[in-house]
Amino acid sequence: MSASMSPRRARTFEELIAEAEAVSVEGWDFSWLDGRAGEERPAWGYARSMAERMARATAALDIQTGGGEVLASVPKLPALTVATESWPPNLARATALLGPLGVPVVADPDKPPLPFADGAFDLVVSRHPVHAWWQEIARVLRPGGTYFSQEVGPASVFELVEYFLGPQPPAARSARDPERAARDAEAAGLDVIDLRTAELRTEFLDIGAVVYFLRKVIWMVPGFTVERYRDRLEALHRRIETEGPFVATTTRFLIEAVKPES
Repeated sequence: MSASMSPRRARTFEELIAEAEAVSVEGWDFSWLDGRAGEERPAWGYARSMAERMARATAALDIQTGGGEVLASVPKLPALTVATESWPPNLARATALLGPLGVPVVADPDKPPLPFADGAFDLVVSRHPVHAWWQEIARVLRPGGTYFSQEVGPASVFELVEYFLGPQPPAARSARDPERAARDAEAAGLDVIDLRTAELRTEFLDIGAVVYFLRKVIWMVPGFTVERYRDRLEALHRRIETEGPFVATTTRFLIEAVKPES
């Protein structure tokens, strides 16, 4: 920095909040957080691994596609590829992104039944599904077909959740257990061939990143608004300014299951 340049003025709490409230939270693209928050990625590389399976499939379904960003990144899609989504803003975004690729996006409430015939797909994928309906997944898979998914694990980013909501009950902390998911998959008639877990460091570098994250991932702090949590947000802003990034632990698990041939 030259002597004639003055240091960049730190943005105020109100400026950071206003910016984070104004930005769109449609889709499942978190690039707005670049330089403002950081999250380690699981070593297994879901998007790459999913694309490898897509290249070998003939008919694929992406459940709860979000804004379609991950599916759109696949270099070679099966001749028949379909996606589902429930949230209207994401549905519109995914349709605009995936339509030109020849992928129809079906409006689906994320509740059984899936709007597809028995045995329609040899590959079903889902990244961060709200809920995995195992009986329906097994029904729409062909014999020998594969389900491949990365899911949010137990107590993910709960340091942030509990900052706003206080200590959570044991049932909330143990929800989304990977071992339970494996048992449910097997109860639906699938064979689990891979189950991996990861605990990953997540950092929020300013209060705007926190607001954006909670606006986008709406189930973390249900009913979150800046007005409702202004006092807690101001206190966290001061904490980040004096102590550095707010650190939380993200949990993820990878599950792959196959429908038996017989």
